Amino acid sequence: MTKRVRCGDWRWRALWLHHFFLLWSTIDGQTRYTIPEEVKQGSVVGNLAKDVGLGLSEMYERNLRVASEAGKQYFSVDAEKGELVVNKRIDREALCGQSASCVLSLQVVIENPSQLHRVEVEIQDINDNSPSFPSRVVTLEIAESASAGARFPLESAQDLDVGSNYVRSYSLSKDDCFNLNIKDVTGGRKVPELVLAKPLDREKKALHQLLLTALDGGNPVRSGTAQITIKVLDNNDNFPVFEKNLYKVSISENSAEGTSVITLKATDMDEGLNGEIDYAFGMHTPDNVVAVFDIDALTGKVTLKRKLDFETMTNYEIDVIAKDKGAPKMEGHCTVQVEVLDVNDNAPEIVLNSKPSPVREDAPSGTIVALVAARDVDAGENGKVTLQIPKGSPFSLKPSFSNNYALMTSGALDRESFSEYNIEITATDAGSPPLSSKKVIPVTVTDVNDSPPVFSQSSYNVYIKENTLPGSILYSVSASDLDFGDNAKISYSILDSKVQDVSVSSYVYINSDNGSIYSMHSFDYEKLKVFQIQVQAKDQGSPSLSSNATVHVFILDQNDNAPSVIYPSPAILGSLSHQRMPRSAKAGHLVTKVTAVDADSGHNAWISYKLSEATDASLFTVSLYTGEVRTKRAVSEQDDSSQRLLIEIKDDGEPVQSATVTVSVLIEDGLHEPILDLRHKVNEPSKKSGRITLYLILSLAGVSVLSVLTFLILAVKCIKNSRDSGSCCMRRSDCDDYKNPNRNLQIQLNTDGPIKYVEVLGGDMMSQSQSFRSCLSPMSEYSDFTLVKPSSTTDFKEMISVLDASLPDSTWTFESQQVSRELYISFINVP
Repeated sequence: MTKRVRCGDWRWRALWLHHFFLLWSTIDGQTRYTIPEEVKQGSVVGNLAKDVGLGLSEMYERNLRVASEAGKQYFSVDAEKGELVVNKRIDREALCGQSASCVLSLQVVIENPSQLHRVEVEIQDINDNSPSFPSRVVTLEIAESASAGARFPLESAQDLDVGSNYVRSYSLSKDDCFNLNIKDVTGGRKVPELVLAKPLDREKKALHQLLLTALDGGNPVRSGTAQITIKVLDNNDNFPVFEKNLYKVSISENSAEGTSVITLKATDMDEGLNGEIDYAFGMHTPDNVVAVFDIDALTGKVTLKRKLDFETMTNYEIDVIAKDKGAPKMEGHCTVQVEVLDVNDNAPEIVLNSKPSPVREDAPSGTIVALVAARDVDAGENGKVTLQIPKGSPFSLKPSFSNNYALMTSGALDRESFSEYNIEITATDAGSPPLSSKKVIPVTVTDVNDSPPVFSQSSYNVYIKENTLPGSILYSVSASDLDFGDNAKISYSILDSKVQDVSVSSYVYINSDNGSIYSMHSFDYEKLKVFQIQVQAKDQGSPSLSSNATVHVFILDQNDNAPSVIYPSPAILGSLSHQRMPRSAKAGHLVTKVTAVDADSGHNAWISYKLSEATDASLFTVSLYTGEVRTKRAVSEQDDSSQRLLIEIKDDGEPVQSATVTVSVLIEDGLHEPILDLRHKVNEPSKKSGRITLYLILSLAGVSVLSVLTFLILAVKCIKNSRDSGSCCMRRSDCDDYKNPNRNLQIQLNTDGPIKYVEVLGGDMMSQSQSFRSCLSPMSEYSDFTLVKPSSTTDFKEMISVLDASLPDSTWTFESQQVSRELYISFINVP
């Protein structure tokens, strides 16, 4: 066994390699081996791994394998040595017939990356077949009148071997009347002829026995014999003669049954029955010829018995005999060669040489996905095939050699748009009309982590009631990822931030799997009203991608605080307040004012006052909203000088929270004189009143600035929204804080100075107008000022006197009362 590389000359080889490298980088040069037929199974053909440039370890990793184009797997690869070995017995005659060249083409497929090598194995003929005659016994009838020199064709011997192993010569046993002549015919075939050396004499010898021997050119020489028996006949000394010894005719393979192939004609110089001719196929005509053709005995017309198939048989050789009816019968011979013309009756076939490899979505253009080939059993132009794929596909076909193609990427891939491509390849031949076939190749696109998680919203507004139990779920955020597998697995976490100088992780925690956010402890609206959480969603790709969303948590107020009485101050006087009033007081006389505040917000902080118990309920009344205690009628002499009032203070929450305060009123005669004397003491309280006025003005200025800033922000948002929607409106997504129409805008100013607390609450949506209720601590040393909440303007008359009791009765004068009224009215008129 020998190995020959097709590229012998190094210069030619370099040029060839450069050409194919430009054509297709995965196609290497062809390798050719030569082995004789009939070698034993397991015989080594050549070191395939070495010849294609692979080491043994690479051969395992890249899955080297061979595929035969002949259909049968005559060869395999030794997995341990990388050698190409014979897999089964190879019979050259069965494989290639009488073809002079017998070459098996192999495709060597290497994966990761895909490569294709072409290997040709030439099967050399050995002299393993002896010549043989179609018939071992041949009988000829020759008239004794035949003249010397007459020739009688004999059947040629057949040898399945080719080349030098084919039939080379014939020999004839010795006979005085006959000689052997060898005639060369078309195709180099030798035909033996029996030549009459001298006239026959039936009376001397009526039967001649000859032995014809055929010899081939092999080493050692093989031979075959045929026994020839010659009967000597009398009379009829002329045999039929055809116009030609050899006829050549062509016929299309799609010809219908009964189509005329050729009409033969032979003539006989004899007369009568000796000149009448019958036509027939030769005695040893092959069965495949008899099955396809028929001959009319009288006319010599050869016709088709069934359809032809170029792919099965391309040529037929028919031996025709013309025999007269004389006694003895004489016959003539001719040969008809029928060439079958190919018709484009076979559609091309698409063969997948390698399994399609999954391709990453970020694979560069030119990445090989699969190796395909096109085949067509037709010949000539009918067998030329081109492959195409639809336009617009991110894949293309690159031709290599012998109708082999590489399917490769030609554009950007996106698994999120198409996770799998079914590439339809169309094969079309060059016949007329052309035939085509299609094959769909599925190609899977593998995921690359190129899409970050996306939250369903960029920000979330969460409302939770205060005093909710720890461990309660606040909200569940969700994010989605267009990627696949680990690249789409999302884990949630909370980014560290500060809430009132404390890490947000001490307030809430999040379930990393489902994005549910839970409270770590109970919230107190009075301490914390709103905070925000930065939630991050991160996938498990490499490298991982993430995105953030903001969760705004609003604490909703619950009525968990009872009203707190700020006057009379429990810290000084306890729950009992002592007040004095003159017995001369008329109806509507202001006795005192109870002032209370509620730490809650909204409805929960709306305070009402009610006289729960009294020594004389007909004498006193309490204003529902201001807490002013006034006389319902004039005091009479019969009224007790000591009156005890129990005032109940309730908020508007649910459940209602309440507090009580007891006021003791002492009715005295002549109380007006001390009060007049105290008018001169107004100067000192007026100084404190001036300080309060200054603080009120500063507070109002701050609130006004905040209001202007708020309106400016809303105006900017409105302008931006109007650009998109064409109208200036507040969308729900822009102002989630106003989902609840009863919610209030709150502004707190807490300092260590005189203003302890300022709260501005947006008016109820049901209110027709807005105003503010103020509570001024009557204890001047605290100077607490509170804007509680909006209320209807219908309460203004009752609220005008809210400051009447802001100072103790002992220091209260008309002037200070008037100042307080003016401050309150000016504050209410603030826009």
